[in-house]
Amino acid sequence: MRMGQVVAAVLAAPVLMAAGAPSALAHHGFGTFVMDEDMELTGTVTDLAFVNPHSWLYLDVVQDGGEVVAFRCEMRSANTLRRSGWTPDLFPVGEEVTITGSPDRDDPYSCYVSTVIFDDGSSLDRYGQILPPAPAEEGERPLRLANGEPNISGDWATEQRVMTDPRGQLGTLVPLSQADEFGVGGVPEGQRAIPGARGTPEAQARAAGTEEERGRFNFPTPDWLTEAGLDALEALADEDRYARSCVTTSIIADWSGEPINRITQRVATILLQYGRLGLERTIYMNMDEHPADIVPSRTGHSIGRWEDDVLVVDTVGFEEGLFRRRTPHSGQLHVVERFRFDPETTELRREYTAEDALYWTEPLTGMDALDVAELGYNPELCQDLTLDDDTELGPRG
Repeated sequence: MRMGQVVAAVLAAPVLMAAGAPSALAHHGFGTFVMDEDMELTGTVTDLAFVNPHSWLYLDVVQDGGEVVAFRCEMRSANTLRRSGWTPDLFPVGEEVTITGSPDRDDPYSCYVSTVIFDDGSSLDRYGQILPPAPAEEGERPLRLANGEPNISGDWATEQRVMTDPRGQLGTLVPLSQADEFGVGGVPEGQRAIPGARGTPEAQARAAGTEEERGRFNFPTPDWLTEAGLDALEALADEDRYARSCVTTSIIADWSGEPINRITQRVATILLQYGRLGLERTIYMNMDEHPADIVPSRTGHSIGRWEDDVLVVDTVGFEEGLFRRRTPHSGQLHVVERFRFDPETTELRREYTAEDALYWTEPLTGMDALDVAELGYNPELCQDLTLDDDTELGPRG
């Protein structure tokens, strides 16, 4: 695929969710990049790590004095790149490319990709769409199975979201369908610029060389945690955030976002396969009660039933973990989900209520909506290379 196929770069950002829903910014961050500064590199591709949560492009750059220096530049996740039409064959080893973007505050040999300029003069912004999303054709899928149940089998994904600045430096995230409604770097009413985006206090603090917000965002402590919940949250603070980036969060938080999920309906079970990390959970449709001897797990034990075309799923038996960012849960977590397919919008909506009497003072509720996916289920490898001590960067010996 060459760049003549590139369609106009689009702008966009997160689907707004009900109170209590997982944050749309959960996997978006600027790390230690100084977004208020610009840099440009021209080099030869030596490697590409097409992985989650961020892909990395590796370059050999010849300096003015002839010295060859190894650099690496961060791109979006493999999940989002693939859905936008980006593929590894865009970056063959030996290809010369120019990168414009922002430098890393701590690593002089790393950068943030805003725009890629190829050797033939074509370019592709960070949030550029090479191929537009292909809508599902009407009538392509039967609305019901032979047994009369609503047909929710298939591959599902949230609508793609991109920043209102296609270079990924300004503004915030909006749904792809709203891409044309906002100017470059615009922020919809009721939203705010992503912390760390160009011009925000966080970005200016980095550019000024202060210690504020270095490599992380300070999110407030939830006010619904009990004393036991606060203790669990404090214990989580000792864990490295990079170590948690490729670990399952919860059946709620990991269902929406960038990846594509798959649902397979059978007579006695419904299998849910999560695009994030390939997590799988089974909903048992032939059980009225949970067994007494559940072995605690990340996914818990789920039983389901149909109520007026709504799939109601009750799940217990979780091992202690993280419900979503800065909200730990105990083994007492109890989740009820309601899945409803809307044949007019072709959306699969999920509403949930989660309770944890040990860690939370109140139930958490929310919703998300997935569309028929434009690509098939294909969980990408997750390997956080942000702190990759094995990669040799800098001047080559």
